[in-house]
Amino acid sequence: MAQSGKRKFEAIGNTGFSTSNNTEGGRLTRKDGSINLSKTGLPFWERISLYHSLLRMSRGKFLITVLAFYTVVNVLFAVLYLAAGVNNLKGIIPANDTLSNFEQAFFFSSQTLTTVGYGHISPSGLITNMIASAESFVGILAFALVTGLLYGRFTRPRAYLLFSDNLLYAPYKDGSALMCRVVTYKNNHLTDVEAQVNIAMHITDDNGNKVRRFYPLPLEIKKVNSLALSWTIVHPLNEESPLYGMTMEEIRDADVEILFFLKGFDDHFSNIVQQRFSYIYSEMVFGAKFLPMFHRSADNTTTILELDKINAYEPAYVPELSKSVVIV
Repeated sequence: MAQSGKRKFEAIGNTGFSTSNNTEGGRLTRKDGSINLSKTGLPFWERISLYHSLLRMSRGKFLITVLAFYTVVNVLFAVLYLAAGVNNLKGIIPANDTLSNFEQAFFFSSQTLTTVGYGHISPSGLITNMIASAESFVGILAFALVTGLLYGRFTRPRAYLLFSDNLLYAPYKDGSALMCRVVTYKNNHLTDVEAQVNIAMHITDDNGNKVRRFYPLPLEIKKVNSLALSWTIVHPLNEESPLYGMTMEEIRDADVEILFFLKGFDDHFSNIVQQRFSYIYSEMVFGAKFLPMFHRSADNTTTILELDKINAYEPAYVPELSKSVVIV
């Protein structure tokens, strides 16, 4: 149980994370939403799903991977053509140096792999024709797979949610609250967006052991019908909060991590999308409030949402922080 003043709170036991203080390694959730976890105990090729890796990697890495695969396959087949003899490639201009012959075999391989076949060079003999036939088959399979991956990457549902860099300890009504801001940064639209927020914190149990416990954080509004503009997610620091009455130093010593789980319906994908995010103590700003990030257009015909202002905040007075050193 966590103790805040005289109130106790029931911990969550089904988060999927360990409660042992001796098994953790840094934050639970990385800034990109992935779980901070490394798996061992099995060979690398059994722990890796190539399909998932190719779908999730960045555009640059994906293009480099495809280009590397294309180059390696052409190099291997060019070596096979050279091993079979350059005299079995009609139209090739034999040279005295291996590099020139390899260059011609490499470009013939690229033409065969892509089934372009300009006709300048053609295979001759059983062995060379078998190599060319095998390469054409590999090319058909490879381009089918790459096309499928491109389609999968292009159509994979994503939330495209942008979170503020900081979690603010801000004034709220007659007290205070924790606030973060989230917005969709693409031209997609989410409806029925629901937020769930948990906190992981270190406490001392009844036996004097340091353990990690998870508690739900009640929200001012946990669901919005439409995420058209920005949404400031607010957790009031009242008697229903596990953090109620805690000072900055106590929050720091508890080594807190606040976990956000958002899901909503994307009407473009016609599917449910979700995204994770988290904040640790060093990403919290005490005594601040967010500045507006949308306004009316000059001609009064539309609303302007300024995405570059999602992190904009200003100092704000919070009475209960007056006993602590205010960090802004």
